Amino acid sequence: MAFGTDVPPIQAHICVRDGLAAIAFYEKAFGAVNTFHQMAEDGQRVMHANLALFRGEVMLHDEFPEFGGSVLSPLTIGGTGVAISINLPEAADVDAAYARATAAGASTVLEPQDTFWQARYARIKDPFGHVWAFNAPVAHS
Repeated sequence: MAFGTDVPPIQAHICVRDGLAAIAFYEKAFGAVNTFHQMAEDGQRVMHANLALFRGEVMLHDEFPEFGGSVLSPLTIGGTGVAISINLPEAADVDAAYARATAAGASTVLEPQDTFWQARYARIKDPFGHVWAFNAPVAHS
C-alpha cells in the first residue's frame, strides 16, 4: 500500500534515474525493504515506490519530464540541494552504515569522524546523486 495509516509527518520523496536500479542499490547499501512500487505505463520507469530503511521510510520515483519537470534527479540538475540525514543510535552504527554504503558503490563525501557537535558523522553520495548523512551521538566521559 502506498499510503497507510501510520504515515510519518515528514518523508523524503526522492527523484532518480533508473528507479529499479535505485531500489536495488538501496536494498544492498542500506538494507532497505521495498514495501510497495508501481511501474509507469511505459513499463520502464518507477511511478512510485516506498522503501523502509533505518526505522523510517523514503519514497522514490523516476523522472517524468513530460509532467512538467518540477522534480528532477540530482544527475539531471548537476547536484542536490539537500542531504538526507539518518540519525543512528550508536557511533559504531555510523561507521557500519558508511562501510556498507561505500562497499555497495556509494562515493565518500566525508569519512566517519567525531564532530564538534558531539556526534559521529559521515556523508556519502549514492550513484543516483543523492547525499546521505549518518549521524550518532558520541559517548563522552
